[in-house]
Amino acid sequence: MTEWVYWLDLAGVVVFALSGVILACRSRMDPFGMLVLAAVTGIGGGTLRDLLLGVRPVFWVSDPTYLWVVIVTVTLSIVGFHYIHRLSRIVLPVLDAFGLALFTIIGAHKALALDHAGIVAVLMGLLTGVAGGMLRDVLARRVPMVLRQEIYATASIAGAATYVVFDTLPIPPYLAVAMAIGVILTLRLSAIYWHLSLPIFAWITSSPGASIKHEATSKPRVKARVRLIPPGRRRR
Repeated sequence: MTEWVYWLDLAGVVVFALSGVILACRSRMDPFGMLVLAAVTGIGGGTLRDLLLGVRPVFWVSDPTYLWVVIVTVTLSIVGFHYIHRLSRIVLPVLDAFGLALFTIIGAHKALALDHAGIVAVLMGLLTGVAGGMLRDVLARRVPMVLRQEIYATASIAGAATYVVFDTLPIPPYLAVAMAIGVILTLRLSAIYWHLSLPIFAWITSSPGASIKHEATSKPRVKARVRLIPPGRRRR
């Protein structure tokens, strides 16, 4: 299982680093900017996870292979820049979905391996999956995916919880990994394809009309309330 997790972790670094490279290309960054964005996306979430779990040194310090994977990914992307730049806009969200799935499982697995509670493992899986993408989007001056209406963090939480539950059952470890990854990819890719999103809470102000007035000011009374807005419906 340890070898499986290690190779999945490297695969997740490649996928997230490539998503950082694509965003850097679209943001017109130079090669150094591409490297920074790829590194932040590829190892940022895992770094924060290890710091919170008290793991010293962090994973890429004890094993520089992760850094070389980021460097090689960026180098190959620069060589094939024209192909990377022409990728459709759907590629970035899809790559990000695979990276989210892989990193979420890695984070949850590491927390369980350190004998932490299941809820901590779910949170560490969420942090590992979304923190790198959040840092990437902030550096690229974009609203992070996890803060939008899209089903993103929800998919990570569902996948991490699935892994924690199946890990307690007497089944092969790779089956628990496959089930959790399947849950995340199903939710995230479905959200991308069908534009699914969660409802939002909005602060709505409305005036009931001129007939209802304040006694002192003789102005229409303005009501303010928090309203739940369904997906696909614009706020008025």
